[in-house]
Amino acid sequence: MIARIWRTGLDESRADEYERFAHQRSLPMFRRQPGFSGVLFTRSEGTRVVITLWLDREAVNALDTSIDYQDTVAAISATGFLRAPQSVEILDLHESWLPGVESP
Repeated sequence: MIARIWRTGLDESRADEYERFAHQRSLPMFRRQPGFSGVLFTRSEGTRVVITLWLDREAVNALDTSIDYQDTVAAISATGFLRAPQSVEILDLHESWLPGVESP
């Protein structure tokens, strides 16, 4: 299992727009991706973090070339509510305690 962590700054005055986008556009897009296993949407003041879980590195790598994903990235970028800094981190999951997610 692989965790992909995307962090972004956010214009908090537009947080409701971000939340709608995350649930109406990002979540369905993730669910359509092969190897997708789950997602956590997290927040703190001025920051959002999306932690997606994937079956393997091939699935994570395939996300970057997915037209569906690329269209979603272009759409969220065009909204103007994201702020720097942004980053992506890919981590191997070596232990888990989430229901339905087994440790490797």
